[in-house]
Order: sequence, then C-alpha cells, then structure tokens
Amino acid sequence: MHADQQLSKSLKPRHLSMIAIAGVIGAGLFVGSGAAIQQAGPGILVAYLAAGLVVILVMRMLGEMAAANPETGSFSTYADKALGRWAGFSIGWLYAWFWIIVLGIEATAGAAIMHRWVPSVDQWVWALVLMVLLTLTNLGSVKSYGEFEFWFASIKVAAIVIFLLAGIAAILGLIPGVSAPGVANLLDQGGFMPNGPGAVLAGILVVVFSFFGAEIATIAAGESENPVDAVKKAVKSTVWRILIFYIGSIAIVVTLLPWNSASVAKSPYVAVIELYGIPGAGTIMDIVVLTSVLSCLNSGLYTASRMLFSLSQRGDAPKSWMKISKRGVPAAAVLASTVVGFITVGLNYVAPDTVFLFLVNTSGAIALFVWLVIASSQLILRRRMGAAAKDLDLKMWFFPYLTWIAIGSIVALIIGMVILESTRESLFLSLGLAAVVVAIGVFRYRKRGTPSARVGDADAERVTLGSGPAS
Repeated sequence: MHADQQLSKSLKPRHLSMIAIAGVIGAGLFVGSGAAIQQAGPGILVAYLAAGLVVILVMRMLGEMAAANPETGSFSTYADKALGRWAGFSIGWLYAWFWIIVLGIEATAGAAIMHRWVPSVDQWVWALVLMVLLTLTNLGSVKSYGEFEFWFASIKVAAIVIFLLAGIAAILGLIPGVSAPGVANLLDQGGFMPNGPGAVLAGILVVVFSFFGAEIATIAAGESENPVDAVKKAVKSTVWRILIFYIGSIAIVVTLLPWNSASVAKSPYVAVIELYGIPGAGTIMDIVVLTSVLSCLNSGLYTASRMLFSLSQRGDAPKSWMKISKRGVPAAAVLASTVVGFITVGLNYVAPDTVFLFLVNTSGAIALFVWLVIASSQLILRRRMGAAAKDLDLKMWFFPYLTWIAIGSIVALIIGMVILESTRESLFLSLGLAAVVVAIGVFRYRKRGTPSARVGDADAERVTLGSGPAS
C-alpha cells in the first residue's frame, strides 16, 4: 500500500445510479414494514410520505453541498467547514460506527436465510462466509464493489417493479382468481387510521430509519469519473424512488389485504405474492431479502471504510488508514472496518441479548443525528456563500425556509423518540455515545486550537494523500 496513490475513479454512472437506489431499498422495506402496518393500519401511508419528505429535503441539502464540493467524507467534511472540526470528527465516527454495527446485523440475517436453505451448515459459518466474501469484494477494487452493488440493486428493483405491476393489475381485477378490492381494505377495517393519528405519528419513527442509506451515493460519487453530475442525478431521482418504491408498494399491500391480517404482520410482501397464487412465495422473498442483505453488507463495509479513510485524511483516525492499495482502494480502512464487523458478528452469537443488543441500541438514533448535521451544515455554508450561491449547480428549494422546516422535523422526531417508550432506550444510549464522541472532539480541537475549515480553504478541500491531514 502506498501513501501517494489516489482513490480509483472507476465507478460508472450506472454504478452510481444503482448505488443510490440500493441505498433507498433495504431489507427493512420487505421485512420491517409489516410491523409498521400493524401499528398504524392503512394510515401508515401518511407516515411513509412524511418520513419520505424529510429524507427528500435532507438529500437535496446534501446534494447542494456535494455538487459544489464532492468529498469522500461527504457530510462529515461539510460539518468540518460549517460547524468546526469537532463536528466533522464526531459525526464521521458516529456514522462509521452505525455501518459497522449494521454489518453484524445484516450478516446474521443473511446467515439465517442460508441456514434455512442448507441446515447442515451452522449459521455462524454462513455469517463468516458472507463477511469474507464481501470483504474480498471491497478489497478487490471500487469497480468490483460497484458491480456487485449494481447487480444486487438490479435484482431488488426488478422484484419491486414486478410487485408493483402485478399489484396494480390485481387492484384493477386483471388477475384471475383475485377480486378487485376497491377501497374496502383501506376504509372498512376500522377506518384509514384505525388506531388514531397518534399511531401514525409513532409509525413515522418506525419507518423513518428505513430511508437511511440514500446518502451513500454522495460518498461514492467521489470515486466516479464525473462526481458532480453523479451527485445531481442521484439526488434528483431520490424523489421518485421514494414515491414509487416505498409508498407505491406499501399502498398495494394495504389495498389488497386487510391491515390487521396475521399474514401481513408476518411478511406483507409474501402475503401479497401468495394472494396471486404464485407457489414458493416464501422462497422468492427469501431470495430478494438475501439480495438486500448482501447489498447492505456490501454498502455498509464500503461506506464505513470510506468514512474512516476520510477521517484519517483529516488527522482524525490513524494515519495508516489513509494508505491506498495499487488498485486504488483504502485497504487498511476496509480491513479496520471488517475487523470490528467480525467482532460484532461474533457478539451476535455469543451475547445477542446483552452486549450486541446494547451496541445496536447505541446506533439507533444516529440517522437523525446525521440528518440534523447535514441540515445545519447546509444552512451555515449556504449563508456563508452569500451572492456566490447563485452559481451553485444544485440548490436547496426555497432556502432557508425548507431547511428550517427540515431541522424542525428532525428535532420533532428526536423528541418523539423520547416520548415513545419503544424507542426511548435506543435514543438515550445513542445520545450517550454521541456525548462521549463529541466531548472527545471538542477536547481534541480546543486543546489544539485548530480553527474550523471554511469553504474555499484549499487545504481543507483538497487533501493529498502524501501530505498528511489538512489540520
């Protein structure tokens, strides 16, 4: 590995397009949506729409900053410039921690599916195999990561498009043996909001985390041939992806089936496929979910490693992590992420209800912290630009009003996590972890007396691999 190498710029536009889609469509859509529907009934559509609007605003703000200055560290580097080095340090480490924890969760989920198919092989062995496979993929080259993600995402998109088309046909009465339900399932099972508006508000807290991951495209854009165009396309297409893939598919589920059906609670997408009379619905969905799990593992390892690499560039992580292999991959950062990832997988088998559960809960609210930092950074950096903002390639709509609405919405979601008993512990543990990391960051940079990096500082925006951190 060499310090004078540069990250490979081998991600193609098709890679970036699918990476952005993969970030939005996770296993949570296929598996976790059943619990949300049971909680709020058909009114869960309002929850998905509200959460989706917040994510759309956040992505637009992030897109504005990323198009103006594509960075591998994405929002962490923008927080450096807007809020101070302590902020970039803190949110970067919290974000990397989130994805490292995800590795343990997703590897276990994928291993469970593989164990059902091949029960003669222990589940922990499958978890190990999946982790090793995706580690080798990420160590190979950024192009191999992009190719894996392209095909993983393609399978997910194809599955959900077929689901949507078949669902529309069923609603219109075009599928033999399936009667058109009209609006009966939406209104006749206790009404559109059978458990009241409060359940819908609580549902927002359940579904909002399903959208986390859309920001990965802005991180990956730094390794594309044309990062500015890649960011613009990814951000602009976030709107229709959320509307079609999430809200469209959930609308089909609650239209075709009673929201309080036991089959919907267990697996809404399997229930709909079984309604069509297609044999092997469970196996079909297992394949789709396994694809989503592998996609999330692939992206989680990529994202964590790139954030650690960016932190290393800025002097906020061991310098050895910014060394790059001949293939243009920050191999040391990938391995660092993998080591901790393997530990979390092991803990999920050794102490699933104690240590691992505690670690998972410490990452529970990090998505909201990241979004709040993105919105705050955009507010500050945009105002700092003054008249120069008119030359931005991509702009936040109705600035600063929608920015403030987004900030208010995120703060309201955090307050909601305090009120809702099921999320309270996760929030407090996440806040505890954040407080420790922020305290380290503030102490570190107050002690150093390091000024905040500002927009236009060449050393903050273009850190060469051989010259050490900008600070």
